[in-house]
Amino acid sequence: MQQFTTQPPLKKPQENYFLSQPHQPFFVLGVIWAIVTMVIFMLGFKGTISLMISPIYFHIYSLVFIVFSQFFLGFLLTTFPRFCASLGVSKKFYLRTFFLYELGALGVVLGLFLSEDLLFCSVGVLLLLHGSAFYQLYQMYKHGKSHIKKDPFWILVAYGFGLLAHSVFALGFVIDAYTEPFYWYDIAYATGFYLYAIFLTTVIALRMVPFFSHVQIHKIPKLIPIVFTLFMMKALAIIMILEWLEIMIDIVLGLFILKELLRWELPLKNSPAILSILHLALFWLPLGLIFGAIGKSCELYFDVSFISLDTHLLALGFLNTIFIGFGTRVTLGHSSQPPRANRFTVGLFVLTQIVLAIRVLYSITSGLSINAAWTFDLSISAWLILFIAWGIYYGPVLMWGKKIV
Repeated sequence: MQQFTTQPPLKKPQENYFLSQPHQPFFVLGVIWAIVTMVIFMLGFKGTISLMISPIYFHIYSLVFIVFSQFFLGFLLTTFPRFCASLGVSKKFYLRTFFLYELGALGVVLGLFLSEDLLFCSVGVLLLLHGSAFYQLYQMYKHGKSHIKKDPFWILVAYGFGLLAHSVFALGFVIDAYTEPFYWYDIAYATGFYLYAIFLTTVIALRMVPFFSHVQIHKIPKLIPIVFTLFMMKALAIIMILEWLEIMIDIVLGLFILKELLRWELPLKNSPAILSILHLALFWLPLGLIFGAIGKSCELYFDVSFISLDTHLLALGFLNTIFIGFGTRVTLGHSSQPPRANRFTVGLFVLTQIVLAIRVLYSITSGLSINAAWTFDLSISAWLILFIAWGIYYGPVLMWGKKIV
């Protein structure tokens, strides 16, 4: 006899949208930490609050390994499997990495005010997570079915140098606190900023911008190896304090990349706004190197200091603009929405250039001994407005899948 049940079938638990893809939680928290760490740096630099480590050291470390690294993790854990034609990262791995990363970042911030031991232990947690992510990416590279793995190889190289720089930062913090300070900052800075953050972004941008543009580009042979070699030479020049050599390398590298980008003939005028943002961001790489070399030459010749002008030309002009373009496109594209830049996004791009212009003004006025300290506060305020605005507008897309009209 056929039996019927009056009980409804059990429903499958609905997946948490915010945690459904690796880039979503990492992008959201990357934006939050970009705001929090910049406020702490500003207050520490001005002497309003006291930190356990130098505000400058915290500024570099937090941006590279708490802010930028979150965007790198979100992007690579989502797209690196496709680069290698490998299985995607398990949800268990990226969720564990995400929650531990935020715990480590929180520990670093709290340790700045409460305890050096908490600070150093938290840096150690982030370092271990960096190593774990590197191993995961390496496994994808090793077992991937793609026959062309040149770009994934150089991504791994950059990520490995990031791991090296992270280790030097961690060791430097501890040794500075408990023994006599030693020469480590230039090593950590040169390796972490140029061979990790800038070079990694360069490899990804040179691969993805032409792909997004739907144009066939024949890159010159050994493009990435040449760029890497010159960045390596630049890092060594920084470490060895060979400033004129660094200037010459910057000019050679900048002109080399600029010539290659011009040869590509990217559709700069007839592209959608989102692609125009990415194209202009790409050109900030050679322009930042060339203008930075000019600024450093003036520093040496006139015996002045433009307060890290060359660093900020690349950090704000190239990195930040790329993040606005990539972050917007990935956020929309992976939420099944047309990857386009509306007026609001174009406004954010313009604001990014304003942030850069104000920061350049601060460097120049400082070098010329003009009292314009207000430009420091203004540049950081513009940075905070930029990330707050992006987070408010695109955060709901990442967290709940909201549709952008």
